[in-house]
Amino acid sequence: MSERPNVLLISTDHWPASLLGVADHPAIQTPTLDELARSGTRFTNCYAECPVCIPARRTLMTGTSPRTHGDRVFKELLPMPTDIPTMAQTFRNAGYQAYAVGKLHVYPQRNRIGFDDVILDEEGRQQYGAVDDFELFLGDQGYPGQHFNHGMSNNEYSMRPWHLPEQTHPTNWATNAMCRTIKRRDPERPGFWFLSYRHPHPPLTPLQTYLDLYRDIEIDSPYMGEWAADSEALPFSLQAKREVDNKLNTTQVHMARQAFYALCTHIDHQIRVVIGTLREEGLLDNTIILFTSDHGDMLGNHGLWAKRLFYENSANIPLILAGVKGDDRVGHHRVDDRLVGWRDIMPTLLDLAGIPIPETVEGISMVGKEKRDWCYCEIDEGVHATRMIRDGRYKLVYYATGNVRQLFDMQEDPRELQNLAGDAGHADVLERLTGHLISQLYNEDTAWMRNGALVGLPERTFTPGPNKGLTSQRGVHWPQPPATNMPQIEWHGDAGGNR
Repeated sequence: MSERPNVLLISTDHWPASLLGVADHPAIQTPTLDELARSGTRFTNCYAECPVCIPARRTLMTGTSPRTHGDRVFKELLPMPTDIPTMAQTFRNAGYQAYAVGKLHVYPQRNRIGFDDVILDEEGRQQYGAVDDFELFLGDQGYPGQHFNHGMSNNEYSMRPWHLPEQTHPTNWATNAMCRTIKRRDPERPGFWFLSYRHPHPPLTPLQTYLDLYRDIEIDSPYMGEWAADSEALPFSLQAKREVDNKLNTTQVHMARQAFYALCTHIDHQIRVVIGTLREEGLLDNTIILFTSDHGDMLGNHGLWAKRLFYENSANIPLILAGVKGDDRVGHHRVDDRLVGWRDIMPTLLDLAGIPIPETVEGISMVGKEKRDWCYCEIDEGVHATRMIRDGRYKLVYYATGNVRQLFDMQEDPRELQNLAGDAGHADVLERLTGHLISQLYNEDTAWMRNGALVGLPERTFTPGPNKGLTSQRGVHWPQPPATNMPQIEWHGDAGGNR
């Protein structure tokens, strides 16, 4: 048996950092992750450099920023850079076996990006001609093509219970596939295992068991900042976001949040099965475990849903790190408030495993002494471009269209209820963070400058359009849908509301 540490990297999709019991959330039930956090270090200020699936995963797997890996939008057909070693390839080069289970979200879809093998769940994206392993599993179980017969969309917040037997739920499938992968390991080589759950990303189709669990738990309601109360006064990008997503009445909001929490707890409980497998295989004491998420979900806070935003529920993501037995670099019962992001995961895991970090990596090991004073994050280009600077206390959110700056005191106002950008007492802070922002602009963003000052883009008003496709609704998948190169449709539209 190898004496070098194994590494289990667990990612989810859409999970905010606030949704942990150990983070004092009033409703969420996460006993596994709470215990894992107490057994290691929880990083409270982890931010998604680009809070949407594809760019985030490129950052995770290369240890680089969107500026380097080339995507800050959602470029579905952009291959992984060939001149940057991936995390999986780096582990393999060091003698590790490397396997992934679940959502990878790369192009081509069957690209292994350095893994020995990938057992794939691409959430029904068959438009590029690839049949994923979860769809094959459903067919083998006697449910071919019935993946989306529940009728819920991947990008909106209607809900209903999962429509097939419990063992066919994608969360159970991913767990079982990873446990089997661990059991089938080469015993003479250490393992790097990436378990990528697709939920709590919609469709909101939890098991009835987990909906029942939350039946008698009071679900917290969304909160609304003073700056967010008047929809017409919002920046263009937020007008678009609210128009597209904020269509639920009070009952539907409650149902959506309940279903979302149910999906989270289901994942939490299934992680127990993976940990139990590691323990029974005699691997747990020598396995590094890291839990995180590509981005969060607004869940109705400030009248907003989903991602692509730099408010806390979207941009602040969980990161829990548990080291091998006796490794004081990670320790236990620790809470670390340093500023970290997904580009820091690759160098951290390599550092803990004693593997040299490639020169291409831009992240910083989270178990070292080096810390950053502030971080820069970015999403979208053109009229929807949004940027963020976060330092130890304050956050600047910048919308290029309309040249709108928002400033929040994260120490005194963690829910971002009050925008301090117009407060004279915080003028120095605003200008300091703006200076950091200006220093990071590149490519077309430099056109937002005039005579050394931010001027942004002209203001505009969002005009809604139709949503006939129900925000990327899937259909019956047997026979397999044709390959069409049809793009995945995200929330944003142009000024005419086109989707």
